[in-house]
Amino acid sequence: MGRYQWGLFVVAGFGWFADSAWPSMSGLILTPVVNEFHFNGPFLSLASNIGLFFGGLIWGLGCDIWGRRWSFNLTLLIAGIFGVVAGGSSNFVGLAILMSFVGVGVGGNMPVDAAVFLDFVPGSHQYLLTILSIWWCLGQLLASLIAWPLISGYSCSSSAGCDKSGNMGWRYLLFVLGGLTLFLWGIRFFVFTLLESPRFLSGIGKDTEAVDVIRKLAEYNGKSCPLTVEEFEAPGKIHGREVLGSTGRRRVLSEGSGFAIDHIRALFATPKMAWSTSLLIVVWGVIGLASTLYNNFLPYILTTRGVTFGDGSLYVTYRNQVILSIVGIPAALFAGWAVEVPYVGRKGTLAVAAGLTGTFLFASTTSRTSNQLLGWNCGYALFSNIMYGVLYAISSEIFPAIHRGTGNCLTSTAKGVFGVMAPVIALYANLETAVPVYVAGSLLLFAGFVVLLLPYEPRGKVSI
Repeated sequence: MGRYQWGLFVVAGFGWFADSAWPSMSGLILTPVVNEFHFNGPFLSLASNIGLFFGGLIWGLGCDIWGRRWSFNLTLLIAGIFGVVAGGSSNFVGLAILMSFVGVGVGGNMPVDAAVFLDFVPGSHQYLLTILSIWWCLGQLLASLIAWPLISGYSCSSSAGCDKSGNMGWRYLLFVLGGLTLFLWGIRFFVFTLLESPRFLSGIGKDTEAVDVIRKLAEYNGKSCPLTVEEFEAPGKIHGREVLGSTGRRRVLSEGSGFAIDHIRALFATPKMAWSTSLLIVVWGVIGLASTLYNNFLPYILTTRGVTFGDGSLYVTYRNQVILSIVGIPAALFAGWAVEVPYVGRKGTLAVAAGLTGTFLFASTTSRTSNQLLGWNCGYALFSNIMYGVLYAISSEIFPAIHRGTGNCLTSTAKGVFGVMAPVIALYANLETAVPVYVAGSLLLFAGFVVLLLPYEPRGKVSI
């Protein structure tokens, strides 16, 4: 690990930050927005998840076609601009459209940033991809900390007579978070210069540029690199001849970067790889449905259950949301340690975390007081953050570098599709009962079982 890789750990973490903070907006602003615009709440989550779906699809595929740099540098810019504009919405339709465009930007962060980070990090430090989820926890925490005083202090207490002048809290929240996202984009674009992935450059036949990037990387880290293009190409030669590929020679770091369908086909090229890819898609889809169904409506659940328990004020609701976010921070560090434990690894950590996340959801239905509900949700927050930290990492580690963006795109797309289903289910489910919680908990237990069927365990192996 050199100075460049540690800098990349920070700026790539901004993507984790945005991927946590912005999707949670659908839940954080739901109560005051419903009070003002008088619409069916799940429609806001539906709009946001549609944007996340298309964002993951476009940027995930794109980073394997036009390169990592464009995708890496545009996602936060799009999210920040539309996030600020969304704060000025005067009706639900405008808000929903703008939040969907925020999702288009945010949805590309995880597929792209994970691919970028693994392209540059040495194999001895691949566990840092799991610890990157600490930025996800920080995004959740900061969003909740900002929402707490703004929503509780500048929102209507009910839908009766609620208008813009008395309900500015959620608008202030979007303005602040949008401005912060633009600030983070500025650091990415103007302060840190992302080098194009040498793996990607080699894949499209630009070996000279790939060698140049490797030299610049070494120079940035205070090292020298005498590597020549001839030495770079030498491993592709077998017994004095070159193995033909799409451009007449074998690629050292990748096999080619062409049209998206080639990348998709490669992820199903062998029975073992097809089984692995299929299982990852299933796991992402199932966890995406369960988490979206629960997380997007958690503030609403905390409020309504709090009313039942006698302490459902907005202040208490968002205070509890901050507590839940704080609990998630040590989870990232624990996950980074657990994935390197022998005989546990990525698969064991993910399976156990998913199972315990579902278990705590079931346990939350036994709550008889607001504090009991908060306690069970703290357990859920701890293990769900471990689960997501490992899930993001294991997928990127299993997919080959040249197809990593496409593989991350497929899993993110599955998460997006099922994420869109979550608010549709909520439209027809009774959120005043425990049914959505039971559904989410069952899905997480199932996901934990599916993880154990994965044929690859990345622990101790260098990502290719």
